[in-house]
Amino acid sequence: MTLLRNPVIRGFAPDPSLARVGDRYYVATSSFEWFPTIPIHSSVDLAHWEYAGHVRGAAPGDSLAGIPDSGGIWAPSLSWDGERFWVVYAIVRSVGTPYFDTDTYVSTATDVTGRWTPARRIASHGFDPALFHHEGRLWLLNLQNDHRPGGRRFAGIVLTELDRHTLRPTGGTHLLLQHDRLIEGPKLLHHDGWYFLLLAEGGTGFEHGVRVARGRTLTGPYELDDRPLLTSRDDPSLPLQKAGHGELVRTAEGDWVLSHLTARPLHTPSGPRCTLGRETAIQSVTWDEEGWPRLAQGGHHPAVEVAVPTRAQAPTAQVREGLGWPWSTLRAAPDPSWADTTARPGWIRLRGRQGPESRWAYSLLAQRITEHRAEAEVTVEARPSTFTQAAGLVLRYDAQAYLTLDLTWAEKDGEEQRGQQWQDGGRRVLRLVERDDTDTRQVAVVDIAADAPVTLGVTVEEAKAQFWYLRHGVRTPVGAPLDFGKLSDDHGTRLRFTGAMAGIHAIDLVDAEFTACFRDFRLTCTPAHPAVRNASPTAGK
Repeated sequence: MTLLRNPVIRGFAPDPSLARVGDRYYVATSSFEWFPTIPIHSSVDLAHWEYAGHVRGAAPGDSLAGIPDSGGIWAPSLSWDGERFWVVYAIVRSVGTPYFDTDTYVSTATDVTGRWTPARRIASHGFDPALFHHEGRLWLLNLQNDHRPGGRRFAGIVLTELDRHTLRPTGGTHLLLQHDRLIEGPKLLHHDGWYFLLLAEGGTGFEHGVRVARGRTLTGPYELDDRPLLTSRDDPSLPLQKAGHGELVRTAEGDWVLSHLTARPLHTPSGPRCTLGRETAIQSVTWDEEGWPRLAQGGHHPAVEVAVPTRAQAPTAQVREGLGWPWSTLRAAPDPSWADTTARPGWIRLRGRQGPESRWAYSLLAQRITEHRAEAEVTVEARPSTFTQAAGLVLRYDAQAYLTLDLTWAEKDGEEQRGQQWQDGGRRVLRLVERDDTDTRQVAVVDIAADAPVTLGVTVEEAKAQFWYLRHGVRTPVGAPLDFGKLSDDHGTRLRFTGAMAGIHAIDLVDAEFTACFRDFRLTCTPAHPAVRNASPTAGK
């Protein structure tokens, strides 16, 4: 037996889809507007997970330009048909509107670390698609969306058979189940003469859960279990909240486990704040006398420590090359035209482009924050000559929730801010800016020595973030501690589905020619429990 500690993949890793091939397990997670698209982790013991690759080409044209925050690739479903991996997913192009404007795609590969076939668009009823391989046939599950005034945006679960070669529908679409409570994220399995339909119930916030239905025939009718398989919505004191979006998989030893998303909230004066986003967890499952799946520990609450019937394996070191994982970028993969590691060995050179609220061409490299205690540090060298040029350290949730400490230009001390003066002079400064849904605020401006590289840093202690820089080798605070809780799923009223990131960026709003060089980026995330090991170690060049 192996004792795992949840979450097993920590920090922004939502909507896990679990598949087993032989004695190895794979999990695909949502990537939304971020690249790499559809990260995949692998494990042999369900406790220690390593990044294994991603679905390259999941976004047609390798671009999600213009996609709104928390749009993009939602809830990929990973499966294995005995010969190859399949992944099906939706690209959501409208968030918070009756029209999700989804495109559903399928890609396949014989090895998750290898080449994936070009994405092929298939029938797009809504988001949260999944594939069911059964007796040589291929079936597409989906959430049905009714965009019409008075319609139900979550209008039930539908099933369509696809031709395995053309991926076109064969026959009609079957309505499997509708429910008064919001249901989505369908997964199907066949067990002991029953077809089991796993459903994400109640939305992906604190009301989230996993509900199960079953039927004797594939196309229904399906009856709902009278109680949830998993939820934490009835106990806000639980350390694992938002538990839902599950998938059942049989282990190599013949036992059963459930993958699901969860979150670890901070308890703040403003309410619970999940700054790390939604994460991946595993539970052990048994079957009761009536043939329904149940959590092995009893009840329906997610457990932090779970014994799984595997043999513990020593973790292996992950290989990190260039600007690949754990780095992430927005709406496109890093490109040497704006992110280069060869021009100056040991440094990352960024060419400034659009600003941090752009959906198009923002020069940002970021990594997931995986624990409630974290520290980021980097040395930057740049010579900005106008307020339209800046480079520095970023804590980011999305375009309306970020904190930046930038090396930039400002007018001479005491001179009024009236735009670019178009004259000699001015000074080089560090500018600390806070952005949230309602306002953008300049927190502090600090003069900095001209031309010399400067080391910037930020220390996160739960819901507080203190920025600093090295002055004569001493950490010197910049401004007061800021509210890191605003960089969470739960701040404000907008739909938010990702997680907080730390990284570096460069901006040039006029010429897109200004460059900045960065070295020794370091992101250290410290778990509260000393036995925890991050599934996605953070490090930088």
